[in-house]
Amino acid sequence: MRVLVTGATGRLGRVAVPRLRDEGFTLRAMSRRPRTGDGVEWVTADLATGAGLAEAVAGMDAVLHLASSPNRRTHDIDVLGTRRLAVAAGHAGVRHLVFVSIVGVDRVPLGYYRHKLAAEQVVAAGPVPWSVLRATQFPEFLAGLLSGASRLGPLVGDRAVLAQPVDSGEVADRLAVLLLAGPSNRVEDFGGPEVLRFDEAARAWLAARRVRRPLLPVRIPGRLGRELRAGGLTTTATPAGTRTWADYLADTYGGTGGR
Repeated sequence: MRVLVTGATGRLGRVAVPRLRDEGFTLRAMSRRPRTGDGVEWVTADLATGAGLAEAVAGMDAVLHLASSPNRRTHDIDVLGTRRLAVAAGHAGVRHLVFVSIVGVDRVPLGYYRHKLAAEQVVAAGPVPWSVLRATQFPEFLAGLLSGASRLGPLVGDRAVLAQPVDSGEVADRLAVLLLAGPSNRVEDFGGPEVLRFDEAARAWLAARRVRRPLLPVRIPGRLGRELRAGGLTTTATPAGTRTWADYLADTYGGTGGR
């Protein structure tokens, strides 16, 4: 199967490309800047302008759409760029568009999530048969939040917020399954093996890093806080991943009590 991977240099793309390549997919990896390596064909294209998209999708059986821009030009890239990609893929006769989204985009009132939900709707209304995989947060993202929340000393956060970290490699493996299965024309959730409260995840993170910090509880107000505490970022869907938060901490810091 010939698959174009957008966002091939992102956090998930860096994991998905070698895994899919090793599974026998013939990959074309897309980037905004010229690149080589990883045993795949690289192509230069820009979702924000549409430049190079026709060439990128030409001859592909499927598109795995991982590209996203949460911090700048999000509407141009995530929404309008997804529309440009879907139109180009339709013209090229691509048979399957797989889009990666986030669990909670339809519940949690964040601006970035609204854009991701709009992009899902673009995919569903587009000319190419599709599948959407919503994943929960990667452990690296949760670790980054904890690091930012403790930069002034105490670790600040809403103790009752719920998270469900999922390993990016397991998400990549699930994407391979979806590609091989063909278009489902539906949205599927995929989460990690456990739901953690913020304070549970924080204490484990501090212990693994052998850092002593007090936890300073700050309740997130309004609808955002209510959705986060009610599990807006979590899912009960199966199958689910198997690698736990403790597994991530052990791999990253050498285990609880290690660095």
